Amino acid sequence: MFVNGVEVEDTFCEAFDVYVSRVVITAYNHCLAEIAAKEACGFATSMIMCPAEAGVEKTLGFEETPDGRAGISILISHTSKKALKNQLIARIGQCVLTAPTANAFDGLESAEDRFDIGNKLRYFGDGYEREVEVNGRKCWAIPVMEGEFVVENDFGVVKGVAGGNVFIMGVNQPSALSAAMAGVNAVKEMEGVMTPFPGGIVASGSKVGANKYRFLKATTNEKYVPSLRGVVDSEVPEGVGAVYEIVINGLSEEVVAEAIRRCILAATKIPGVVKITAGNYGGKLGKHRIYLKDLF
Repeated sequence: MFVNGVEVEDTFCEAFDVYVSRVVITAYNHCLAEIAAKEACGFATSMIMCPAEAGVEKTLGFEETPDGRAGISILISHTSKKALKNQLIARIGQCVLTAPTANAFDGLESAEDRFDIGNKLRYFGDGYEREVEVNGRKCWAIPVMEGEFVVENDFGVVKGVAGGNVFIMGVNQPSALSAAMAGVNAVKEMEGVMTPFPGGIVASGSKVGANKYRFLKATTNEKYVPSLRGVVDSEVPEGVGAVYEIVINGLSEEVVAEAIRRCILAATKIPGVVKITAGNYGGKLGKHRIYLKDLF
């Protein structure tokens, strides 16, 4: 199959189940909201070694936030519901509560399953906290040196999908990188998804397990490393000098699939892209299979 003249391999990406929460971070302006959001998403690229996977979802207008201020929504995911709750407490408590002018609200109001995050964080007020209502939401106002930090009492959690991916192969690093950036920018326009890796792009790639160092749960994906072509049973075609992976997590398999489709459409418009494929690991990673050919 070809998209915009670029070969798209007849394969699938393999994704897995996670629990997801959405945090709406507001602040005096979008610059401060973005700072708090990025801090809250720190060290959250992959659960291979990170305590969670997180990323910025979208920028919110003043009319889209509970307190009518500038906002950024982020998604945080984990395979364990208990671990996700602990990550929400830690990340909001350490990265949002401490950020200038920032507040934190739930972004999944319709979710039936909920965590009492704000009810836990209110104890930072040491007895001086007070219950407040913001746009019909039960919240806590915690006194801090600049004024008050407002956090919603509880946050929703839903089942989502993580690990959706696409591999972009280019003739050299600049072409592959430009295509990857275009793909990430296309995903950024969507709601309900996020790309947890740095800038949304994975430079390293990985496979499940190891061939030699069996004590590791993930190692380099040697079949997709151009410099190892001729050394291993390579999946990298001749003429490809660089490969980038984009990983996408989201609130459902459907929205992740649509994000992959948009990513491919954008990436294949960049000169120098040779081939598009995806990563799967024989069922070792997850039960969800998103076939690239079905996206078009």
